[in-house]
Amino acid sequence: MEQSIIYLALILTGLCFGSFAGASVWRLRARQLVEDQADGEPVDAAELKSLKKLTKTSISNDRSQCLHCSYTLKWYDLIPLFSWLSLGGKCRKCRKPIGYMEPLIELGVAAFFVLSYAYWPYPLTSGIDIARLVLWLIAGIALAILFVYDIRWFLLPNNINFTVIGVGVINAALVIISASDKPNAIIDIAGSIFILSGLYWILYIVSKGKWIGFGDIKLGLGLALLASSWKLAFITLFAANLIGCIVVIPAMITGKLKRTSHVPFGPLLIIGLFVAVLAGSYLLNAYVNYLP
Repeated sequence: MEQSIIYLALILTGLCFGSFAGASVWRLRARQLVEDQADGEPVDAAELKSLKKLTKTSISNDRSQCLHCSYTLKWYDLIPLFSWLSLGGKCRKCRKPIGYMEPLIELGVAAFFVLSYAYWPYPLTSGIDIARLVLWLIAGIALAILFVYDIRWFLLPNNINFTVIGVGVINAALVIISASDKPNAIIDIAGSIFILSGLYWILYIVSKGKWIGFGDIKLGLGLALLASSWKLAFITLFAANLIGCIVVIPAMITGKLKRTSHVPFGPLLIIGLFVAVLAGSYLLNAYVNYLP
C-alpha cells in the first residue's frame, strides 16, 4: 500500500513537472528568437510572431496561453495530460491543434520519475542517499527540456545546461562526502568528466567546431557530474553512440538522412546517462560474469 502511494505521487508529480518543462521549452525558444533578431541573425518570422507574445509578460503575471489565438489558459486547461485528452489536443477557444509535444513531455517526465525510483541502484538509507535521488529527479526535469529543445532546434540553451551542471556539482560533492575513500572518489569523478566532456572538448578543438557543438561539451560536463563515475560515464558514451548508430544508419540507408545531415547528439547522451545510472551496475555485473 505504501509503495502504491509513492508511485502514485511520483506519477502525479512527474506529470506536473513535465507540464512545467513543456511550457519552459516554448518560453526559452521565444527568448532565443528575440535575442537572435536583436543580434541580426536570421529568424523565422512566422515562428517569432507566434512566440514573441510569451516574452511580454513578467514573472508575476506570466500565464500559459494558446500560441495561435493568445487565449489565456484557465486552471482546468492546465491539468497535465487530462486537459489535453479532454480537449482532443486542441485549444478550447480557437480549436486549433496544440500538438503532441506537451503530453509526451508530461508522460516522459512521469515515466522518468517512476523508473528512477523503481531502479535506483543506491540504497536510500541516509539523508545523503535520498538527497542524491532528489537531485537526480530535479536534473531529469532540466534534461527533459534540453532533450526536446535539441531535437527541435539543434540547440542546448546555456541556462538549462548550467542548471544541470549546478545540480551535478552538488551531486558530486555528496558522492565525495559519503565516500569512504575520498581521493579515489575524486579521481573517479575526474575520469567521468574527461570521458563525457574532455573528449568532446578535444574533438571540438580538432574539428574547429564542425563535428560537435560547444553545448554538447557543457551538457557532457553536467552528465559527468551526475554520473560521478568513470565506468558509468563510459557506459553513457557507449550507449549514446550505439543508439545513435541504430537510429542513424537505417535512416541513411533509406535516404532519410544524408552524410551532411545534422543529428542532435544531446538527446542520445541523455538517454545514455539514463541507461548508465539506472542499469549500469547490472550491465557491469553481467559483463564481469560473462568473462571466463
